[in-house]
Amino acid sequence: MGAPQKIMKVIIFDLDGTLVDAYRAVWLSLNMAFKAVSLPRVSYQVVKKSVGWGERRLVAKFVPLEKIDKTLKIYRQSHRKALMKGVRFLPGAKKLIGDLHQKGYKLAIASNRPTEFCELILKILKVRKYFNIVLCADRVKCPKPAGDILKEILKRLEAKTSEAIYIGDMAIDVQTGRRANVKTIAVTTGSSSRSEILKEKPFQIISNLQELSF
Repeated sequence: MGAPQKIMKVIIFDLDGTLVDAYRAVWLSLNMAFKAVSLPRVSYQVVKKSVGWGERRLVAKFVPLEKIDKTLKIYRQSHRKALMKGVRFLPGAKKLIGDLHQKGYKLAIASNRPTEFCELILKILKVRKYFNIVLCADRVKCPKPAGDILKEILKRLEAKTSEAIYIGDMAIDVQTGRRANVKTIAVTTGSSSRSEILKEKPFQIISNLQELSF
């Protein structure tokens, strides 16, 4: 990766579609909630393309305004159970996390998921101990695509933007990196297509995490 390797101290990851695959858990939980409020099912592919903006915006995409709060409550209850069996690492993610930790990098998660579910996923997969910071949409004033979440992580870690790399799977992640002035690597294992990512001009595009070398 050239020069950035020499000064890299902090590596920030998005979670869903970048490190883990929890799409099936989201899909099952949403459809259970939709059924409970008498709304039609939504396909897996539609759900996968719709995530990344936070759970309220996800639900609001399919649910009338007056049913959002009720649907969201049912979704959250179902999702806690669905994640127990419905989340897995993406190829290369577990090894990458362990290797980076061993090399002394400071690691962080920046996600538009609520903190509760991010922490649950990391606990289920037994990797929470590797991350210095887990910062989610419910703990910042403006979530992604605003740059606040990355700026706050770097502030807490006392690191400069030039000392960090952000890795995400969506166009929204590249937008976030640009607004925080943090170089962003986009991996095409998530919700955005390569063409959607290319439009945002990330620092680098990779097909999977196994292509990374730090």
